[in-house]
Amino acid sequence: MTNEDQLHVAVSRAARAETLLRDELLTEAFKALEDAYTRAWRSTTIDDVAGREKLFLAINIIGKVQAHLATAVSHGKLAQAEIAQITEAAERRRRFGIL
Repeated sequence: MTNEDQLHVAVSRAARAETLLRDELLTEAFKALEDAYTRAWRSTTIDDVAGREKLFLAINIIGKVQAHLATAVSHGKLAQAEIAQITEAAERRRRFGIL
């Protein structure tokens, strides 16, 4: 796969990730999970250290999934800018007869 192909893949992934981040159902699911984990974490007994740690990890994983999707969007925006630069450079070469 060429570098330009990889850039197009990154742009495509960014569009999909952005769609997911804006999806109301997924947003509600993340919020519901985080709220449920937080309630469960707060209701643990003082001696349930392992339970609190598992719930803490679960809460943080939700944020990591959201951050992963946001990173894909950012990478896609950078890839789109790089594609635009490649396209502009190719157009300049074509315009001035440089092959």
